[in-house]
Amino acid sequence: MSSCNCEFEARDAQQTRVLRILLIINAAMFVAEMIVGILADSTGVLADSLDMLADALVYSVGLYAVGKADAAKVMAARLSGFLQITIALAMLTDILRRVFTGSEPVSWLMVAVSMAALVANMTCLRLISRHRDGGVHMRASWLFSHNDVLANLGVISAAVLVTLTGSRWPDLAIGLLITIIVLRGGFSILKDAKAESAKTSH
Repeated sequence: MSSCNCEFEARDAQQTRVLRILLIINAAMFVAEMIVGILADSTGVLADSLDMLADALVYSVGLYAVGKADAAKVMAARLSGFLQITIALAMLTDILRRVFTGSEPVSWLMVAVSMAALVANMTCLRLISRHRDGGVHMRASWLFSHNDVLANLGVISAAVLVTLTGSRWPDLAIGLLITIIVLRGGFSILKDAKAESAKTSH
C-alpha cells in the first residue's frame, strides 16, 4: 500500500512541477505578446497572446486538480473548456472590430515575437507530452499546448504574407483561425470531460 501511495505522490509531484513551469512560461509570453501585439497592431499576435492567457488559466486549474479525486479533475477540465470558449469569443469580438475600423500590422514584429512564442510553446509541448495520459486535466493541458504551436506557425506565415502582399487581411485571417482553434479546443475538452464523467459514474 505504501509503495502505491509513493508512486501516486511521485506522479502528482511531477505533474505539479510541469504545470508550474508551463504556467510561468505562458504567463510571461501572454504579457510579451500583448505588448508586441499592440505595438505591431497585429490581430494574430493579440489573438495568440489571449490564447497564452487562456492556457495559463488552464494550467492554473490543472494545478488545482493534481492529486484530487476524478470528479475534481473533470470539474477542472470543464472549467478549462469554458475559459477557452470565453476567451475565443473575446478574440472574435476584437477581430470584428478591426475588420471595420482597420489595422496596419507590422510584420517584422509579428515574426520576432512569434518565433519566441514558438520556442516557448514547443518547450511546453515537450514537457506536457510525458503526462498527457495523467488524467483529463492533463489531456486538456496537452491539447492547448499542441494548438499553440500550430497558432504560432500560423502567425509567422501571416507575417510573411503581410510583407509580400502589403495587406492586413492575412493577419486578420490568422487571428480568426486561432480563434477557431481555441474555440474547438474548448468544446473538445468539454466533450472529453463529459465522457470522463460518464465513465467514472459507472
